[in-house]
Amino acid sequence: MTLDDALDVLRSYAEVQQADQKAAYHKQTRAVLGVGNEVLNQLAKDWRKDLDVAGRADLARALWDSDIFEARILAAKLLTQARIKDDAPVWELLVSWVPDFDSWAIADHACSAISKRLVAQPARLDSVEEWTTSAHMWSRRAALVATLPWAKLPNPKAADEATRDRILGWAAGYVADRDWFIQKSVGWWLRDLSKHAPDRTRAFLDGPGATLKAFARKEAAKYLT
Repeated sequence: MTLDDALDVLRSYAEVQQADQKAAYHKQTRAVLGVGNEVLNQLAKDWRKDLDVAGRADLARALWDSDIFEARILAAKLLTQARIKDDAPVWELLVSWVPDFDSWAIADHACSAISKRLVAQPARLDSVEEWTTSAHMWSRRAALVATLPWAKLPNPKAADEATRDRILGWAAGYVADRDWFIQKSVGWWLRDLSKHAPDRTRAFLDGPGATLKAFARKEAAKYLT
């Protein structure tokens, strides 16, 4: 499938009113077509069946480079898959997108794809750790959003516990960063952690998280009793 073919399909689902609403809500200056998420999910599912990994990566790269809002989200969805054989080129492509993040919706979908590749090869966390000191806020945020699987583990093994502590160390370093999106990412990570490790979450909030902004602390404590 060529990029033109893919964009023709996307445009066939475009809704002008939805496009205007989405552009305003997501504060987009790039083109927004107004294609619903359920359509993007179905297209990604169908195209993953029709294309091999190399074909998916090529199409995803082209969709991302088009800089259309829904095309970037669809690019991420095409590569969101737990098992991908010989996934190094997919990982490299996903990582190359991180400096382009400028919108939470696009970033979150891409981080979902990144998280699958991290779970497949946790050694890649060494690369993610470099994002935590980036001057680019969205890269710093991505380090927590892409590692949410470790917050959600109900019965972590020893290695996973160590990884969880490592990521919480990153989160501790973010507390002094007063950017709303960074504070939100810390609260989000802790909120998901609290479902399975409430005591660990409380310890963070009583310790390094004591000076989180009020809204982030509220988010983190949402499921604590």
